[in-house]
Amino acid sequence: MLFLELFCVFFKIGLFGFGGGYAMLSMIQAEVVTSNHWLTSSQFADIVAISQSTPGPIGINSATYSGYISVVNEGYPAIVGILGSLIATVAVVLPSFLLVLLVLKILNHYREHPLTKTIFAALRPTVVGLLLAAVIVLMTKDNFGSVTDTPWQFCVSVFLFLAAFVGTFFYKVHPIRMIILCGLAGFLLYS
Repeated sequence: MLFLELFCVFFKIGLFGFGGGYAMLSMIQAEVVTSNHWLTSSQFADIVAISQSTPGPIGINSATYSGYISVVNEGYPAIVGILGSLIATVAVVLPSFLLVLLVLKILNHYREHPLTKTIFAALRPTVVGLLLAAVIVLMTKDNFGSVTDTPWQFCVSVFLFLAAFVGTFFYKVHPIRMIILCGLAGFLLYS
């Protein structure tokens, strides 16, 4: 019964958790601490800290850890806690997955509709603009160095930036390969 409840609770959180992972945290706390008493407030605070320090979305990480601790706190062995993690993770991701499938099905059906083509034509330059804005925001003294304060760091940063741009745009080098190459070059040039 616990596993079904766990699935239903995290499915509901995934379904109504608008606003990203941080917005989900209050819903997760309300369900696992306040309503169902599967976790203590202290355990939930620990889960939030762990979720922030591990890779991945905080909402999904919190669901994973909450599922595990909830099952273990109910007296099941730790190995069964892994099943709790799996159930909570799948349940919190499933609504978004199903929604994307539904949108994809609708978009495929109306792909040739003039309104759909117009919307996507407008979205392309918007996405490029957002990516360019992110690049400009990241071109700070902290990331690139300064021509006057740290000229070597600035020159290396500009060189790596231009090499990555030319390599991926003109020579079609895979982005992961480019990240590894630039990381190695940066390590060699800075050490």
